[in-house]
Amino acid sequence: MIVISGLTRTIPDGKTILNNVNTRLEPGTFISVVGSSGSGKSALLKALALKEIWTSGEYRVDGKDLMKEGFLAKMRFRRQIAFLEQKPLLFEKKSALKNVLTGSSEQMPLWRRLTGRVRSDDHMGAMEMLEQVGLMERADQQVEKMSGGERQRIAIARSLVHGAKLVLADEPVSGLDPHSAEEMMRTLKKLCHEKGTTIVAALHRVELAEKFADEIWGMQDGRLILNIKGRRLTAAEKSGLT
Repeated sequence: MIVISGLTRTIPDGKTILNNVNTRLEPGTFISVVGSSGSGKSALLKALALKEIWTSGEYRVDGKDLMKEGFLAKMRFRRQIAFLEQKPLLFEKKSALKNVLTGSSEQMPLWRRLTGRVRSDDHMGAMEMLEQVGLMERADQQVEKMSGGERQRIAIARSLVHGAKLVLADEPVSGLDPHSAEEMMRTLKKLCHEKGTTIVAALHRVELAEKFADEIWGMQDGRLILNIKGRRLTAAEKSGLT
């Protein structure tokens, strides 16, 4: 379990972009973060991924405050985190399978990373993950020929093969048509529950959060103003997010 207490981040110009955020992340939970542009959704995900320095707050992982741990402890935890950008960085000329295999590169010996050789069980694990995200039949297809939704699925498969316990996805359905967006949300929720992975997805479409999320977090001006179990939001709750 991850418990966040008093997360605050103030940037050099004095503006507070995250203000006393308190929440917890249970294993195997699909969380959607909603709010208007500039509300702090992306900043929150980056803070949870330890991509940005906290001004203050506690980040407790299984009871230990990560903020009081040393560099090596933080690095070990970061290896369990996957941060997915709106447009994932993939090797365009390589196949879906090879892109997924690169996700476990940090776990490979140096000689294998240099030679590009992989074990048969690494190959099977990558293929199984591509099957999980519905892309096994396109494993040998070059990424440059794939749609935005397929690219997101490859990025998700890569992060889970890498052993991610916490996946932070920044607008994973941005630019997708409604059908593809719903398919992506179904995939995320399925993997979340089947793999026990905690997934936090920032979304601009509240209706997707209402339909698929186990929990909904609402952000406004860097504050977490809503933290509820997944359901339809009331008119008052929605108006508070604008």
